[in-house]
Amino acid sequence: MKRLLGFAAIVALAAGSLHAQAVNATVCDVLKNPAAFDGKTVTIKGTVVAGFDQFVISDGNCAQDVNGIWLDYPQGSKAKAGPIKVVDLAPAKNFAGTVAPPNRAPVTLLKDKAFKQFDSALSTAHPNTGVLCLGCARYTVEATLTGRLDGVKDAIIARKDGKIVGLGGFGNFHAYPARLVIASIADVTQKEISYAATEAAVKASQPKESDQGGRGAQPGPQAQQESPALSFADAYTSATKLVAVMAPSTLTTQLQKDLAVLPKPKEQTSVSIVSGTANEVSAGEGAPGAIDSPDGLLYTITINRDRLPGPGVALAMVHGAQHVADVRSPIPGNEQAPTILYENNAWAVTVTLAIFSGEKTVTLPGGNLVWNSAWPAASQVSQMQSTLTDFLTKEEMFNK
Repeated sequence: MKRLLGFAAIVALAAGSLHAQAVNATVCDVLKNPAAFDGKTVTIKGTVVAGFDQFVISDGNCAQDVNGIWLDYPQGSKAKAGPIKVVDLAPAKNFAGTVAPPNRAPVTLLKDKAFKQFDSALSTAHPNTGVLCLGCARYTVEATLTGRLDGVKDAIIARKDGKIVGLGGFGNFHAYPARLVIASIADVTQKEISYAATEAAVKASQPKESDQGGRGAQPGPQAQQESPALSFADAYTSATKLVAVMAPSTLTTQLQKDLAVLPKPKEQTSVSIVSGTANEVSAGEGAPGAIDSPDGLLYTITINRDRLPGPGVALAMVHGAQHVADVRSPIPGNEQAPTILYENNAWAVTVTLAIFSGEKTVTLPGGNLVWNSAWPAASQVSQMQSTLTDFLTKEEMFNK
C-alpha cells in the first residue's frame, strides 16, 4: 500500500509541475500561429467533440481553414473516446521528400475522475432511434485540457514535379495544423446533443400503420441500424455490388475510383483498413514505412466498427477512400484546396451510396438530417447541399 501511495504522490506532483509550466492559450491563439506553440505545454479551454471523423477542441470560429485543434491521447492510454473513422498518412519507403521523425517529449495521461467523466461522455453514442446516424455522439463536453501542443506552419501536402515531397499536419488526413496530446483534464461539463428536430421530421415522413393496409409497419432503417457491423470483406463486397448497378453519373464514376483505391479482401497494398479507435499518438510517428507506394504515401483507414452497425462500415470505407483519392489524384488546380472541399467530396459520395443502399433517411453528427426520401423531389439536392454546408461549417468547423 505504501508503494501505491508513493506512486500516487509522484503522479500528483508531476501533474502539478506540468500545470505550473503550462502556457494558457485559446484555440484561436494557437491556430493563428501553431508553429509558435510547437513543443510547449499548453492549457486550453473549449468544447470537445468526438464525431464521425473528429476528435477536436474548439472555441468558436477562428477565421481559419480549420477551426479546431486535433486531440490525441498519449500512446498506450487505452481510452475509449475518439473519432469513428480516420485516414492517417505516413511516408512510404519510396517517399520523395526528406523524412525527419519528430523528437517530441513523451506525455503521461492523468487518469483521474475528470478524465473518466470526459472519456465516458465522449464515447457514448446517441441512442438508437431507428435512424441511420453516422458516428452520432450523445454528448459534447466543455473542459479544460493541458498537454503537449504539436504545431506546424501549414497542414499541407507539398508536391513537386507531380510527386509528394512534404507531409504536415495532424488528425484525419492530416488536415489540422495543431494537435494537443492530452496530459490532464479539468472542469468537465457534458452537454447532451439534441436530435429532436431530426427525429420528429423522420417520424412525420414515415407512413402510419393505417397506410400499410392494416399490415403494420414495414421493416425500415431501425432493422438495418440494429444489425451487427459488417466485416471489412463483406462491407467491401456490399459497396462494390451497389456501385455496379448505379446509373452512370459523375458521382458513380467517383465511387468506382474510390473503390479502386481500397485493398481487396486479404490484399496488401499501400492503403490498409484496420479496426479500432484512432485516438492515440501513433508509434513511430513520421518514420518511413516498409513498402513502396505509387505516390510515396501510406494510407491507414481506421474504423471503429462497434459504433457503425449495419451499412455504416461500408459507408465509412467509401468516405475514407474518397480522402485517399483526393490526396493521391487531385483534380488539377485542387492540389491545395481548402479542407472543406475535401470533406464535402467525401460526404457527397458517402450519402450517395447510403441513398442507393435503400436508406430512407441519413443523419450526420449533431442531428443534421442530410437525406430524407420524403422531401419533394425538386428540392432534394438543394436541401442535401444546404444541410451539408451547414454541417461542415458549424459542426466540423471548416471555413468556406
